[in-house]
Amino acid sequence: MRVWDVDPGYLNRSSLLGEHRELHGIVAILKDGKRGYSRHPETLRWRGYGWALSQRHRLLAAEMALRGYVDRSPVRLRANPRQWPEIFLNPPGEQLLLLAGKYRDRPPGRIPLPRDNQQLWAQHKYSVLARDPAAYRRIGRELALSRDGEGCDELALRLVQLLRRPPEAGHLRNAIQHMWGYVAGYSQLSGPEINRLAPATLLREIQRLALIHRITYLAESTALGELAAWPGQQPGK
Repeated sequence: MRVWDVDPGYLNRSSLLGEHRELHGIVAILKDGKRGYSRHPETLRWRGYGWALSQRHRLLAAEMALRGYVDRSPVRLRANPRQWPEIFLNPPGEQLLLLAGKYRDRPPGRIPLPRDNQQLWAQHKYSVLARDPAAYRRIGRELALSRDGEGCDELALRLVQLLRRPPEAGHLRNAIQHMWGYVAGYSQLSGPEINRLAPATLLREIQRLALIHRITYLAESTALGELAAWPGQQPGK
């Protein structure tokens, strides 16, 4: 049983659908009193964190949608809003190493497992910009000034913690507009039309164009999937 803490974009098809299934198993234990793996460490660390479990499910569903799957099983637990488990069964940096070993002879996820801090940061940049522009600038400077930057474990943990924060509306629009710059040349929408679009609508257009035209920098970013997963960003909102 495993609910990962790293972005779902790193998971391959089997791991993504497997986590979705196992998360629902944890929900059945916590909400409906099913016994099963009720004493499993993964179940225990999510006890009392219903909101976070629901949000992890939204992140999985957003990544599934990006890969053509339709989720019809929402999770609506609300306990302890905006609070996440402090315990990791494996720290985020170690989770990336576990996935690298797991996928050695298997298909990878949408986002390549990072070789170093620079690649790890490049994959997360717009997700961080949507939450904290000061952190975005600070991390970029730190990595530029250091040959190796932080140890991957430290940076991976820092990024997971940042991405657990909901995007702020103004920062979200700014990040999405930065992303739009990579696909604008493929769109028939005018500047005024773009400015009138809600962020969720513009993000869906970015997703579509990035995947159709294989815009690698966006297609291998956490932001392409996870920014759609927050309340107010789902289709129709």
